[in-house]
Amino acid sequence: MSSEIDLDAATARLAGVVRRTPVLRSRLLDERVGAEVHLKAEHLQRTGAFKFRGAFNAIAALPSSVRRLGIISYSSGNHAQAVARAAQLFDVPATIVMPTDAPDSKRKATESYGAEIISYDRYTQHREDIAAEVVQHRDLTLIPPFDHPDVIAGQSTCAQELFAESGPLDQLIVSVGGGGLISGSALAAHRENASCEIVGVEPESGNDVQLSLREGRIIEIDVPETIADGQQTTSPGAHTFAVMQQHVSEIATVSDEQILDAMDYLFRFQNQVVEPSGACALAALLTGAVKPSGNRIGVILSGGNISPERFVALMEQR
Repeated sequence: MSSEIDLDAATARLAGVVRRTPVLRSRLLDERVGAEVHLKAEHLQRTGAFKFRGAFNAIAALPSSVRRLGIISYSSGNHAQAVARAAQLFDVPATIVMPTDAPDSKRKATESYGAEIISYDRYTQHREDIAAEVVQHRDLTLIPPFDHPDVIAGQSTCAQELFAESGPLDQLIVSVGGGGLISGSALAAHRENASCEIVGVEPESGNDVQLSLREGRIIEIDVPETIADGQQTTSPGAHTFAVMQQHVSEIATVSDEQILDAMDYLFRFQNQVVEPSGACALAALLTGAVKPSGNRIGVILSGGNISPERFVALMEQR
């Protein structure tokens, strides 16, 4: 399936559109981990997360005659915002299926980009079914949050930038929801350095990818209860699972408490506000759930969409 994923086309479409986010370094972090750590600050991307890359690429790849009829997607927040903003840039309508318990700040941001929101209960309803029903009645094109070749290709540009700025890396650690970011990152990384070890990190309660890779087939779990709302997926997709089977070495897990500690570390020592899903990969490195492989480690801070009120409330839980 990876042959369908065109990294070069994505790079061309996103040139001058996405923000080239910085790579952060820290002497204290290097000393703590025992290796050079290169933090890709993707929480500073447009719409606050890596998701803008995949959403824009997938929408840009559509024929204009199809695109102008409108876009539909489903997401708890970051992909919702990304699709809404990308659709706004193309001046086409967007409809987003969002869970009722999505963070209010993410819902309001999605609405601010002009998207129509359809609410659902993630614990009793299936967002895919709701979107499919809407598509039956309206000529909209579905841009799913991760299981789409053009979405994966768009996400690859994040790792491409990291390698271009930092040079060869021995290991790349990426947070995992449905697998779009780690799939794109793995394809980009292995094109730059075939020996780079790709490691994914999930919340303990949402280890569907870990279970799937262990079993050699896609495993679906119940909706996980975790503060990492961007990682409350229940199974990897067919496209992402195929890439991960081929290119991902390991999936580690971290607790919500460890994610909070990583958020605190980033705020305290790097002056960075990162949402729980965005700090998940670093949490694994800080706790030793992922051991450094080699001397040069890349970590993607995947998102920063969190309200001040929720950030403070989460820090007070520690």
